[in-house]
Amino acid sequence: MSDALHDASHNEAASTPATQWAQWDLSAVVIPLLRGVVYRDEDATLWAALQALRARVSDYVAVLALELVVDEAEGYAFVRSRAQEDDEAAARLPRLVRRQPLTFHVSLLLALLRKKLAELDAGGGETRLILSRDEVVEMVRIFMPASSNDARLIDQIETHLNKVIELGFVRRLKPTQAGQAPVYEVRRILKAFVDAQWLAEFDERLQAYQHHLAAPQTEADDAQQ
Repeated sequence: MSDALHDASHNEAASTPATQWAQWDLSAVVIPLLRGVVYRDEDATLWAALQALRARVSDYVAVLALELVVDEAEGYAFVRSRAQEDDEAAARLPRLVRRQPLTFHVSLLLALLRKKLAELDAGGGETRLILSRDEVVEMVRIFMPASSNDARLIDQIETHLNKVIELGFVRRLKPTQAGQAPVYEVRRILKAFVDAQWLAEFDERLQAYQHHLAAPQTEADDAQQ
């Protein structure tokens, strides 16, 4: 999204009288947040309403043991469960936002995509990370068990990618021409869920996994000597 559009939506929320947002029932802002991530570039009007009603939204979701997270720079907002270790009252309540266990390969794909975002940011140029299906496959292939069935391997990687799409970290882009290979955009909200510590811990697991993949080949070489 351009800076001009960002400034326009921000200025709209700042300069619009509060009475104009009376048409926005609080639930009309909270419900989209409970259903998923709210993006500035997908609904500028909803984003402006969220900015205008931010304090009320924060108070409302707090009753549900949730906290509102808004990233102005990246242009997204979501709600998450309050840290239970820091909140005894929250610890006694059932979770409204369910934690989803991830398979190793889905975690691997998230880690690789997060590193790609870091590389993009370090370059200081384009802010959108867009990858073709082939680029995603090649990125993951080296971490998958060797297979002579390339089509099956691609299907496996696409299954993991579909799970990441379902989680909201990646979205499919519409093809610009007939017959174009699938293209995906990595959503920048991934940065909020995969931090440096998570990556460091996953790197340790990844090294062990790579050693495990290499072990059969090493054992085979030893047997031939």
